Amino acid sequence: MWFVKIAAGLTVAYIAVVALMFALQTRMLFPASLARVARSVLPPSSVALEVMTPDREHLRGVFIGSNAGAYEDRFLVIGFGGNAWNADDVAAYLHGLYPDADIVAFHYRGYGPSTGAPSAAALLSDATVVFDYIQESIGDRRTVAVGFSLGAGVAAHLAGSRPLAGLILVSPFDSLKALAADHYPWLPVKWLLRHHMSVVASVQGLTVPTAVIVAERDTIVPPRRSEAVRKSISNLVLDRLIEDAGHNDIYDRPDFRVAMIEALQKIN
Repeated sequence: MWFVKIAAGLTVAYIAVVALMFALQTRMLFPASLARVARSVLPPSSVALEVMTPDREHLRGVFIGSNAGAYEDRFLVIGFGGNAWNADDVAAYLHGLYPDADIVAFHYRGYGPSTGAPSAAALLSDATVVFDYIQESIGDRRTVAVGFSLGAGVAAHLAGSRPLAGLILVSPFDSLKALAADHYPWLPVKWLLRHHMSVVASVQGLTVPTAVIVAERDTIVPPRRSEAVRKSISNLVLDRLIEDAGHNDIYDRPDFRVAMIEALQKIN
């Protein structure tokens, strides 16, 4: 009977682990504490932004303007960071890439100074709130959404909800469910996952010019998880694999910088 006791013990342990993963999934997907403090210094010209959501949460962000060319001719680039990015870092990074564009980035709800609790549904909904606020306060502009990792899901959703001039997806995943199942094949992800986000579903049928950039050695969002995204895009203007790059060090690679600049040029 010893094997029965062992089997029973293993079953109880597995159920306990499953329950723990279910309880912790929001913290694992949205580690807001890691993005509490920005590592970048914003330029003096940056302007703080704030918008209230329909459920009365306050989303706070930053605008970094450019002096290049005529105001109405400049791109407006909205950045959506990964799940551990501070919006100030997103804005500063994009400003370094695109000094001739105006840059906007908002902290996800529950991140930094933004109020509320993060969830996939909330992030997707908030993206449209941010877009509408920007168009009303800054003016109707040619807007490009840039999404990094988790932010690729948010940016893709925005492209399906609002008129964009372009879309740049870095390390995009097909869906959170597929990605989670990839990392935790021993868990019943289909039944456990409360947060749903699908880049594939968002980009299907879109005609907006779209660029996809992935890291060859990405272990967080493996290139195979981006393949379905690539195949679902009807207007793919740039498809770039950054060789030998990982999920995090891709941003320091000169060839990634070149790809990002080329992506905006092709959209233009």
